[in-house]
Amino acid sequence: MKKSLLIALMLIAAGAYSTDGTRMVGFDARSVGRGGTSIGIFNSTTLMMTNPAGISFLNGSSMDVGMSLMIPGMKFTNTINNDVQGETNYFPLPEIAFVHHVDDNDLTWGVGAFTQGGMGADFMLNHNLFRNADGSFVQQKYHSKLAVMQGGISAAYRLSPQFSVGVSAHLVYGQMEFAMPYSLAPSIMKGVINPATGMTFGDMFAGPPGSGGFGYTEVTAAADMSGLTAFGFSGKIGIAYKVNDKFTVGASYTSPSGLTFKNGKAKMDMTAQLNNAFGLAVQGYIAHNPGATQTQAQQAVMAQFAGLGIDLSKGVAANYDLEAKMTFPQSIGVGLGYRVSQNLQLALDAEWVNWKNAFDKMGLSLSNGDNANVNRMLGNSGSFSLDFPLNWKDSYCIRLGLEYAASVPLTLRAGYAYGSNPVPESTIFPVFPAIVENHIMVGASFQLSDALSVNGAYELALNKSETASSQSVLAREYNNSVSQLSENIFHLSVTWLFR
Repeated sequence: MKKSLLIALMLIAAGAYSTDGTRMVGFDARSVGRGGTSIGIFNSTTLMMTNPAGISFLNGSSMDVGMSLMIPGMKFTNTINNDVQGETNYFPLPEIAFVHHVDDNDLTWGVGAFTQGGMGADFMLNHNLFRNADGSFVQQKYHSKLAVMQGGISAAYRLSPQFSVGVSAHLVYGQMEFAMPYSLAPSIMKGVINPATGMTFGDMFAGPPGSGGFGYTEVTAAADMSGLTAFGFSGKIGIAYKVNDKFTVGASYTSPSGLTFKNGKAKMDMTAQLNNAFGLAVQGYIAHNPGATQTQAQQAVMAQFAGLGIDLSKGVAANYDLEAKMTFPQSIGVGLGYRVSQNLQLALDAEWVNWKNAFDKMGLSLSNGDNANVNRMLGNSGSFSLDFPLNWKDSYCIRLGLEYAASVPLTLRAGYAYGSNPVPESTIFPVFPAIVENHIMVGASFQLSDALSVNGAYELALNKSETASSQSVLAREYNNSVSQLSENIFHLSVTWLFR
């Protein structure tokens, strides 16, 4: 029953989006309201995600149930798309957690499920390859969804009244899908067309027109990858120390999580690319045979392709089974809490996130390709692997927050978080723009009774833009392009105390 509930909550969170990289800044309304600080302040069940040792210092047993609503805003500009607004999406992000202190014992345990983060975007954009016969653009779908949820058990043990250690063992669940034009170097086409010289389709597509080639620097397919799901593991360890009644210190480590996304399907449609090549071949034939008609040239080119083992009547759209591998990063964080007065508490978190060793690439494995033409050009039997480069950088995060008990039932909060942008200029693209850096948050809690309180927070991720490098690693369409991202996030939770 518990496993079924956990998976159900994970599925609800399938539309998660990003804040710091692809991670949430905070995991409940109380911590978000004070800037996401939660490593060195020990008053929330979401310590299971940030510093499990801290649950030792919660008063009695407690339960939190919360929901956040994330509304990202995105724009994209390149030479043929001017300040295009991404579709407005609404992403619900749930969390539920329960912590129990064992009577007459120094052990505290908890169980919970949390939205860890993710990414999602939708655009309709122009692409130079996809055009009608009159030259007008046929807009293409650019879509992404990467959702990550985790949950499980945590335990903390007080070694002394002031010092505790804790661990979390969490199941990680992910969903992923992408749809967009996908460009690769012509060298991906390894099918040999001249055994005597070893010349390949890639050589022909990349070769200069004057030597019988097409002069392409990249070949592009309309790609649609969906249905990918993965399970993995995340481990966390932490320490918590109450120096005195005013000062608290915490530290934690989160292990990397390797996820293999399975059961996916991919459609790779090279029709636009082949049509373009066919047109160039027809033009080349007419140039070398001035008396030939358009129809004669087309028939001659069709015969040439047939001689290379390509039956144009079967098209060049292929369906594949798909797997993808990604690693989510390890991190180290420290946190401080200081009670200035009975009513005012300050908090500071600092964290290092090892994106460099995690999001260096996404490994894709395609199998059971069902189009003989595509298999012929790629030089395989329908199975091949490739790496989608990401090349992210490590991120450094600082979070500042305060809580002020304005009255007996009302607590006010405010905070600020900064996380350095991990996405390099060489691999930024519109449906994966995890670039926001500055977050401003406010929040409040209202005590309805001794056992029940309602918590709310608002988080604004300030608009951030990034200009891609002049030579994008991914595709020419992204050269010098500009991606923008901002976020509005609303958080609401309810807390029950069991004394």
